Amino acid sequence: MSEVQWNLLTAAELRALAVQDAVVLLPVGATEQHGPHLPTGVDDFLASEVCRRAAMLASEHTGVVVTPSVPTGLSEHHMPFGGTLTLSLPTLHALLRDICRSVIRAGFSRILIVNGHGGNMTALNALTTELTAELATPIAFASYFGAGRDAVRDTLEIQDGLMHACEGETSMMMAVFPELIRAEHLPEAHGPRITLPAESTDPVYMAVSFDRITASGVAGDARVASPEKGERLLTGCAAALADIIVRDPWAKEDVEAQSAH
Repeated sequence: MSEVQWNLLTAAELRALAVQDAVVLLPVGATEQHGPHLPTGVDDFLASEVCRRAAMLASEHTGVVVTPSVPTGLSEHHMPFGGTLTLSLPTLHALLRDICRSVIRAGFSRILIVNGHGGNMTALNALTTELTAELATPIAFASYFGAGRDAVRDTLEIQDGLMHACEGETSMMMAVFPELIRAEHLPEAHGPRITLPAESTDPVYMAVSFDRITASGVAGDARVASPEKGERLLTGCAAALADIIVRDPWAKEDVEAQSAH
């Protein structure tokens, strides 16, 4: 079966995939400001696109299906810019619990939450543990840009990783959604470099509103973005995610090894 999107499949086709013990990818993004040149749905669009590509690659080895995305995440730090939708942590928890429970009731047992927003990372690490206990099913979690860290580092010219509305995100949007780029605003699409909170080595964490970091709403520099870089990023991240799926982190021996840590 070439179709991997849950909402494009019939119930009978999904039941057949459940019988095959197919992996279910659950993309989680955000709807938030992305500078003057990108639409607010960037994190949602890119997480979904990487999941779709990864599912197509991994489906050569195992069944894979991609649920409709969760398009809103934890974006409180972007609220001062306007145009941003955000959830509270309990709401995100409840939403993911209900979706995962539905997936399990449909007969699936291998779920990978795939994140596309830096602000979700710390919460999703904790919620994955909570969901695994609540649903008695080993839920896995990965950020697509973390899985594809090597491809990101090797592709970008002036950044080591994704930032926000930056060289990387803008390149990927150019590759798959060029009609959504406000090209006339690219000259102003730059800002300071940042480290994602989940990757910071600072011993102290404090919540900081994004408007205190950058006046443009951009962290990094979109002016050097290109569709060619974007295609390499999407291809590399999708391949890395597909490799995770095929390695099967839900296998009993892998789950026990992780629990030992």
